[in-house]
Amino acid sequence: HLHRASLLLPALEAALANFSAGAAGGVVQPVRTNAGDSPPRYLGVMPAYSAADDALTTKLVTFYEHLKDSSVPSHQATVLLFEPSNGTLKAVLDGSVITAKRTAAVSAIATKLLMPAFAEVLCILGAGVQAYSHYDIFTELFTFKEVRIWNRTEERAVQFAGSVGGPVRVCSSAREAVTGADVIVTVTMATTPILFGDWVKPGAHINAVGASRPDWRELDDELMKNSVLFVDSRDAALTESGDVILSGAEIFAELGEVLKGTKPALPEKTTVFKSLGMAVEDTVAAKFVYDAWSAGN
Repeated sequence: HLHRASLLLPALEAALANFSAGAAGGVVQPVRTNAGDSPPRYLGVMPAYSAADDALTTKLVTFYEHLKDSSVPSHQATVLLFEPSNGTLKAVLDGSVITAKRTAAVSAIATKLLMPAFAEVLCILGAGVQAYSHYDIFTELFTFKEVRIWNRTEERAVQFAGSVGGPVRVCSSAREAVTGADVIVTVTMATTPILFGDWVKPGAHINAVGASRPDWRELDDELMKNSVLFVDSRDAALTESGDVILSGAEIFAELGEVLKGTKPALPEKTTVFKSLGMAVEDTVAAKFVYDAWSAGN
């Protein structure tokens, strides 16, 4: 039911706008605790309620920092969907699929708003689960003349290029992949910067999805400080994002504020969307899947 994540966009756009509306938006979710205090292995709990969707969920996610390449994903998740009126458990859903699809869908929303007018080259740094979900929705929604990929382990980039539906150029360095790109997606497990401001084409748009801890980085100071910075949640970014915290970059707007029309998108500027993911995104996606399943049964 999430084969085409683009179907999620209207519901996610509404949820982001409702979140940024504060109490009036009807989104209730706790501020997450400092992920920097977490050990290399932890269990996270992400509850949320959306009044507009009348949906209540919690996601349980385990994170195991693998020291070596592993066949087991570093993140594994399950979403529990409840009946808000009485608390009954309605469904147990694969949270890993939901996380991958909703994250890529939110990046696509940001890209639709922030990318330059004539975007021709898409660059993906990283070749894991999020690289695949971002490739799928980006090539469905946008028309790029060229797609490039780079991964620290080139073998995985080659595997990616051979398994997706369209032509992908495997690059031998991140710099080669990034040079001249209009839209850049960083979906790595990097802890120090792998994307540098002096590589980036003026006016490009960057979706920064990895580096979800306060001491991890994907983007360098030059890029963070010389771009217009958008986030999903100010509170989360100032608590969890090393790219934001360590660079001291100023947050211009939440994505929901742009969707509400209270802040401009500024696609003519070099823009960064720092994505950390929010529980309400899981709520909306889980409700979407459950409703689609119910309709088919």
